[in-house]
Amino acid sequence: MLRIETEAEQAFRREVRDWYNAELPKDLRDLTFRPEPAQALGWYRRVSQKGWIAPHWPKAFGGMGASPVEQVILMEEAARIGAPELPTQGLNQIGPILQRFGTPEQQARHLPAILNGDVIWCQGYSEPGAGSDLASLRTRGRVEGDEIVITGHKIWTTWGHHADWIYALVRTNEDLPRRQGITFILVDLKLPGITRRPIRTLADECEFCEVFFDAVRVPRTNVVGSLDGGWRIVTALLDEERIQLGAPSHTLRALERVRRMARALGPVLGALGRLRLAEAETEVAALTAAFLQTLTEAEHASTPDASSLKILSTETTQLVLDIAQELAGAAAPLKSPASVGGTVIDFSELFLQSRRLSIYGGTNEIQRGLIADRVLKLPKGKRP
Repeated sequence: MLRIETEAEQAFRREVRDWYNAELPKDLRDLTFRPEPAQALGWYRRVSQKGWIAPHWPKAFGGMGASPVEQVILMEEAARIGAPELPTQGLNQIGPILQRFGTPEQQARHLPAILNGDVIWCQGYSEPGAGSDLASLRTRGRVEGDEIVITGHKIWTTWGHHADWIYALVRTNEDLPRRQGITFILVDLKLPGITRRPIRTLADECEFCEVFFDAVRVPRTNVVGSLDGGWRIVTALLDEERIQLGAPSHTLRALERVRRMARALGPVLGALGRLRLAEAETEVAALTAAFLQTLTEAEHASTPDASSLKILSTETTQLVLDIAQELAGAAAPLKSPASVGGTVIDFSELFLQSRRLSIYGGTNEIQRGLIADRVLKLPKGKRP
């Protein structure tokens, strides 16, 4: 570690490490896929009971109110022990949005359920013809009295087949410009007219699904913000999402894979392998520093460059797993993890999963366009 921790931070790290060592079940360690809900939510609730499930939430909303360094310590120790990835759409996306824009009734109904692990959330943004160009979405919401009747099709919905609720974007006014007339609404997935269909990915998992809405009637009280005013909510949520996608959690998991592979190789690693390991360590340290800086800027009410952080994080994760593939040598194509000298080595599963990181949350190409517009203020013809 390049940064110097205070005595209090070192004590917190020891507490986290000891607790993980004592509490995390063996069958949940070193998984490459997110565990099924029955497993995932049991551990989710255990972390919640400890008070660590929402370190970035303010204490006023039931969170930990953790400092940036404490947040990173939790990520580093989770990666070290091989803790499983948990459902975070509620924690990282809709939770913070409801804290900012939700009504008191919406906050009271949904925030405790997110913290307790009683409800799984998913995001209803992307459509077959509206991914990175989100303003072109075609799912319609027809206003009928106190209800909005939704008809349309969402895709690439993470854990949509397991979720209880979805926060969705629907077009409620055809007469307004593209970025207007869009409404942000909360939908109970148990309502009649909803069909979900899992999608099998390159990594041979069903992490995503399609969600179909056939005249689904949703109370207008489920609208977040104002009717037709959802774009403001969209941009706020995307900025929050990109900061969380910029967190080093995925990258730290990837680095732990490289470290384990290096230890298993031992003297066979060679000078070139040690050089590549050092490169991975350095890149992850740089990302962690950038994430800490972003959180510090956000604490001081400045507007962080979430797009740059998202690019850095996702491409660093892919780089680290490229290095893992190099170190694996002839074993790189092996699909499933294997035990080598008592250490679980993942040869390719995390590598395959990482290909999507630079696509979701707005492709990295789109992020570079946003940087050109918002940060560099480049005219259209001068963009890189």
